[in-house]
Amino acid sequence: MSELSNDRHVAWLLGLAGLIPFIAGGLFAWWAPSVWQVTAVYGFSYYSAVILSFLGGVHWGAALQVPRPGNRRRLIIAMVPSLIAWPALLFDVVTGLWVLVAGFILIGGYDLSRDGREGFPHWYLKLRCVLTGVVVAFHLIVLLRLGG
Repeated sequence: MSELSNDRHVAWLLGLAGLIPFIAGGLFAWWAPSVWQVTAVYGFSYYSAVILSFLGGVHWGAALQVPRPGNRRRLIIAMVPSLIAWPALLFDVVTGLWVLVAGFILIGGYDLSRDGREGFPHWYLKLRCVLTGVVVAFHLIVLLRLGG
């Protein structure tokens, strides 16, 4: 197996493993004992904010790795997920989850844009689409549980 192919495999495995807290949090929000449900929802929200911030860091790193036209704009856009995620944790949990959903959709849209795709292999965009789809779906599952 070539090194590039191995990197793709590892990235997919780690990306899918990163869904475990979203899936577990969403399921626990519905079916865990009541006391754990509250912890599950807050843990879900905090993890969501961390991951949304991480997605901005991906673009920050891409912009710094190779000089390209538009890198200044990409560096600015890379800060947006953190600036969405942090205040989302200051709102009530339902509002915060809606803000986080919006953040994932926005950065997902940027990932698919011409500028956002720049410098990433084609398989990465497929990975991001799968991960974003699952993350948004589980946010909606938790929001449904909260009546939000």
